[in-house]
Amino acid sequence: MELPAQTFQVTRADLVRYAGASGDFNPIHWSDRVATTVGLPGVIAHGMFTMALVGRAVTVWAGSPDAVVEYGVRFTRPVVVPDDDQGTEIEVTARVREVTEDGLTRLEVTATCLGEKVLSQARATIRTAG
Repeated sequence: MELPAQTFQVTRADLVRYAGASGDFNPIHWSDRVATTVGLPGVIAHGMFTMALVGRAVTVWAGSPDAVVEYGVRFTRPVVVPDDDQGTEIEVTARVREVTEDGLTRLEVTATCLGEKVLSQARATIRTAG
């Protein structure tokens, strides 16, 4: 079973806010010059910010944050965020992999940006309401 897709807009302003909240001021998250100097295509979103957005999608599917039992990902591709008002989008989808007898639902999650997967082995276990 497929769960409804969720889309998150990511702008440079979001990266600034996340840097302030997390304390991660690495210039690859705000300076095109530094990002391209180290071989990146441009400024990239913080990996943990990307993971948090996907986690937000999981909590929506679960119905509440405390229904998320387990959640994990591997980072595979950076999310490049252009320096404009639109930024970029991360689309999050999931399919139910298993429903256990003890009321847990295991999800296989996919996060893409511009059609490319940005996370791998993204999985979540949620407590099924009822």
